[in-house]
Amino acid sequence: MSGEEEAAAQQQKTEEQKQDTKPEEDKQNEQQPPPAQEAEKPQNEVSYKSLVLSGYGGYDKVKLQVKKGELVPKAGEVLVRVKACGLNFADLMGRQGLYDRLPSPPVTPGMECSGIVEALGEGVTDRKLGDKVIVMNRAGMWQEVVTVLTSHTFLMPEGMTFEEAAAIPVNYITAYMMLFDFGNLRPNQSILIHMAAGGVGIAATQLCQTVKDVTIFGTSSASKHDAIKENGVTHTIDYRTMDYVDEIRKLSPKGVDIVLDPLGGSDTCKAFNLLKPMGKLITYGAANLLTGQKKNLMALAKTWWNQFSINAMQLLQSNKAVCGYHLGYLDEEMELVGGVLSKILDLYKQGKIKPRVDSVWPFQQVGDAMRQMQERKNIGKVILVPEAEKEEKKEEN
Repeated sequence: MSGEEEAAAQQQKTEEQKQDTKPEEDKQNEQQPPPAQEAEKPQNEVSYKSLVLSGYGGYDKVKLQVKKGELVPKAGEVLVRVKACGLNFADLMGRQGLYDRLPSPPVTPGMECSGIVEALGEGVTDRKLGDKVIVMNRAGMWQEVVTVLTSHTFLMPEGMTFEEAAAIPVNYITAYMMLFDFGNLRPNQSILIHMAAGGVGIAATQLCQTVKDVTIFGTSSASKHDAIKENGVTHTIDYRTMDYVDEIRKLSPKGVDIVLDPLGGSDTCKAFNLLKPMGKLITYGAANLLTGQKKNLMALAKTWWNQFSINAMQLLQSNKAVCGYHLGYLDEEMELVGGVLSKILDLYKQGKIKPRVDSVWPFQQVGDAMRQMQERKNIGKVILVPEAEKEEKKEEN
């Protein structure tokens, strides 16, 4: 074989070897895609919205956060997809560090909500997936999903909206227990309801009408008088321009049988003096402490200085009763509270009560919602919802 023939044969052999090895290299490339391709496949991470009180102060201290991770109900608990939450005066006080039942920041506020059961913890037999429920808890309700003991959930009646359901627990339980457990409200009695256009005021007025011939004196700003009169108040009083004590004395010289006092300070003293013999004063708040976005030391000092005080002998001789009510300290008494809520829901089914929703705010506007209540602009309940109302629904309306 000549040298030229040997060179040609060697070249052909080399090309055949290249062709044999190329497919294996291609297979390896197919089996090991570049790292960039793997990074393009994102993993679905579970998250949910939550309103968090980051510290004490103004409206900006409650911030919308996105929390990562999946909430899983423990034994005896349910997972609820929240549809609506209630805003209460206690939440406003908690933001300023004036409500001791709220754990220290950072913390998610909220004592009540409504929603749908999405998961059941071990051993849960009295709830099922898809149940529409009212939820109560010491705190933590202002978020998209919550886990709570089943004993803290209550089935919503047919026809009740989620907004109505979130407006009922705190306000109506408070009003009911003050009127009937402490107040023993009876026919032909009279009552003074302060802040009659607020959530508790609306609830108390409606509940008074389940008793025959109760005379209701209600205080509010003049712009709300038509609304509270329509709700059942007998005599409206503009607390900004009138002395409510004088106005009541003109119509009822002996005073009233019951006073519901959410104000505190000097107003509690006025309330006690307004009572008829055998009358009852039920104090349930200190709204006079809230004078602005942040804690007001002057208001604290003034309220403390003017606080009501009476000894046992004076009480005995007065033939009057003084009661204190704080729903936040009944969080371990869910059997008692649940029994009251059951009666309230029966009244709703009978058409005797109906929550009035003032306004609905998405989580991201929680500051505006708190301002609405703190500046006393609301008539009825202020509601928070995880999502803003969709534009499509607005257009349909």
